[in-house]
Formats: sequence, structure tokens, C-alpha cells
Amino acid sequence: MGVAGALEYLSDMLSSVKKRKKKKQIQTVALKVRMDCEGCERKVKSVLSGVKGVKSVDVDLKQQKVTVTGYVEPKKVLKAAQSTKKKVEPWPYVPYSLVANPYVSQAYDKKAPPNHVRAVPVTATITETTVDDHYTNMFSDENPNACFIM
Repeated sequence: MGVAGALEYLSDMLSSVKKRKKKKQIQTVALKVRMDCEGCERKVKSVLSGVKGVKSVDVDLKQQKVTVTGYVEPKKVLKAAQSTKKKVEPWPYVPYSLVANPYVSQAYDKKAPPNHVRAVPVTATITETTVDDHYTNMFSDENPNACFIM
């Protein structure tokens, strides 16, 4: 095999180790960015296009929505968008068919796009009860002191 062959073999092995590096998954990051005009739209689009790994940037001025697609991390995209000095937050809306109770006070939002509501945790519906558990237990049939109260 010789010295040259051994060196070539070792260099091939080392280069294949570098190639096995885990590739990032392609992701779609949606942001709500406060934009007033086409100038704001161009500024946000140019800044987000400069982020490493970005394949496409779609801006919807009417909905105030920016969608970034590529081999990116959501935190880096959010930080880059915040560098434009605009009000930025992750896209808070989901289709109302995905929410168990879409008209809970935390979910309902007049500014939401059509057929969308604000994404809320599932616990929001549990905390909103009209009757306190203490009162229901007071007048239940299992309470031996219920007849004294009535």
C-alpha cells in the first residue's frame, strides 16, 4: 500500500467524519412584526434574508406576518427581526378549529386574521368556571350537612 496510500486512506476517513455532521432540518418560522408601510416591509425582508440558512422570506403586510423558511433556528430569526427595532413576537394565531373552546376570553382576539384565534394553553378553559366548587359541594347530595343549610 505504501506511505502515500496510507495517508490518502487516513485523509479520506477524516473527511468522511466531517461529512457525517448532522444537518439542520428545514424549518418554517412565523413572526408577527409591526409594519406600517412598504419601507418597513423591505427593511424586515432584507434583514431576515441576511440570516445564515434562510431560503425564503414571505411578508404579508396586511396580516403583519413574516414567514421565514430555511435551515434556521427560530431564536436566531427572532433576534434578527428584533434588530430592526420593530415590535416582534412569534406568530400567536392558529386556526380556530384547532382550539377546544375558541371563544374563551384569552383566545378571542378581534385583531386576528379571519378564521384564526390566539393560541392559548389548554389550562385557560379550566380556570374559567362560572360556579365555584365550594358552592357545588355545599349543596350536593353527598354532603351530610346540606339539609341544615336549606
